[in-house]
Amino acid sequence: MISLSGKSAIITGGSRGIGQATAIMFAEVGCNVVIGYEKNETAAKITIEKCQSFGVKAVAIKANMGSRSDVFDLVAEATTTLGSVDILVNNAGVWEHNPIDEMTEERLRRTVDINLMGCFHSCQAVVPQMKERKSGNIINISSTAGQRGEAFHSPYSATKSALIGLTKSLAVELADHNIRVNCVAPGWVETDMSIDSLNEDHDNKIISKIPMGRVGMPQELAGPILFMASELSTFITGEILNVNGGAVLCG
Repeated sequence: MISLSGKSAIITGGSRGIGQATAIMFAEVGCNVVIGYEKNETAAKITIEKCQSFGVKAVAIKANMGSRSDVFDLVAEATTTLGSVDILVNNAGVWEHNPIDEMTEERLRRTVDINLMGCFHSCQAVVPQMKERKSGNIINISSTAGQRGEAFHSPYSATKSALIGLTKSLAVELADHNIRVNCVAPGWVETDMSIDSLNEDHDNKIISKIPMGRVGMPQELAGPILFMASELSTFITGEILNVNGGAVLCG
């Protein structure tokens, strides 16, 4: 029932984890994709090859999401490559151990710049063309940490909370232009970002707090993101879709 044939999407942080699974799933249903990545060129190439196997146009663009100029260049190059950007998935982010009394200014700024400012800048860059076409879809990736907080990760939690506020604000601001803005909030997911913590969880403290008794897989987040990008969700905007196995119940 879901098709994104003829659509084009930018997916930031698309070389691994949730971003990679989303790019591949979008390509599988006919969407042309540009993925943004910062460091892992090999992983980016693998992702693009998998996307191209479905017969769509797929390109990887290196960009530091903490740099406004990089983000605007990413959107400009993606627009030139794809012709237009119908869907923006703000997925790029960093999750670092940051006790409040040990946190450096550099680590704090890095988290804020990538997780929050990168999202602001990508929205700023893509909204004008969406307004011109009177059509667009923005999906921000938040986290359960943005809803309940997370000890030793306060910058991450704060930025993910801010994305929820940004989502609700832009949803109302852009509704008249037929631009939908929604948010998907993952819980624990098995990705490169979380794997060390999951491997160290010998006492199963993480699993014990998830009613479904396991962590999620990247594809289980890509599906809800695809739903938000599809024609099945055309009357949904400003919504926070929680995908966490029941760990945080709010809506």
